Amino acid sequence: MKKARYRTLDGLRGFAFLNMIAFHTAWDLVYLYGVRWDWYQSAGGYIWQQGICWTFITLSGFCLPLGSRPVKRGLTVFLGGALITAVTLLLMPENRVVFGVLTLIGSCMIFAGALDKLLQKCSPGVGLVVSFLLFFITRNVNEGWLGFESFRLWEVSAALYACESRLARLMLTYLGFPDKAFYSTDYFSIIPWLFLFCSGYFLFRLLEQKELLGVLEQGVCAPVEWVGRHSLILYMLHQPVIYLVLELIC
Repeated sequence: MKKARYRTLDGLRGFAFLNMIAFHTAWDLVYLYGVRWDWYQSAGGYIWQQGICWTFITLSGFCLPLGSRPVKRGLTVFLGGALITAVTLLLMPENRVVFGVLTLIGSCMIFAGALDKLLQKCSPGVGLVVSFLLFFITRNVNEGWLGFESFRLWEVSAALYACESRLARLMLTYLGFPDKAFYSTDYFSIIPWLFLFCSGYFLFRLLEQKELLGVLEQGVCAPVEWVGRHSLILYMLHQPVIYLVLELIC
């Protein structure tokens, strides 16, 4: 039997991608071309950026059970992130991307794909609540605290952010404990974002259990859905295209 195409998911992913293009274009204008836009650097701009991130990562977890060979697909996405890291380190080190969103999503797909049979044994409702609670608690771990945004629970041991071994520092940064010297224009560590990815995964399982996935077959907008279906290759290409366009018009 042919699998149903959940066009609503394509539309949501496409909308998030187009929103991300707008955000990255604004970033380039502000930080590379010196355009002053106070709102972009305010809480409003931060909420815009977080909304895009949350949507992409949650959707990635939600869609994991829909495809085959999740570990293989995760490796492809991870290598896409590694390519972006290599190119930015070589061509524009001052705007380098280390442990960016593709590295994160690829890692999450590999992890969840490898443990899919085990995760399926969990109650979807419990898994969703626990995953999101862990995301909430660990949201500030990159800054040395457990808690969510301005809400702080307790401080994480400073030793995790100041390891002397270069390899250990790299691995701890990948996990979510960056040292003070670390810099990346796009940084998404395993903790806390794996827990948001898992929230999306368990949300899918919950809707599947309740037989509610059929509502996602509804189309949204064909061109936006097309963007959503090709989001990986478009993501790899969008920044060079933005740079080219801005160079031509600015």
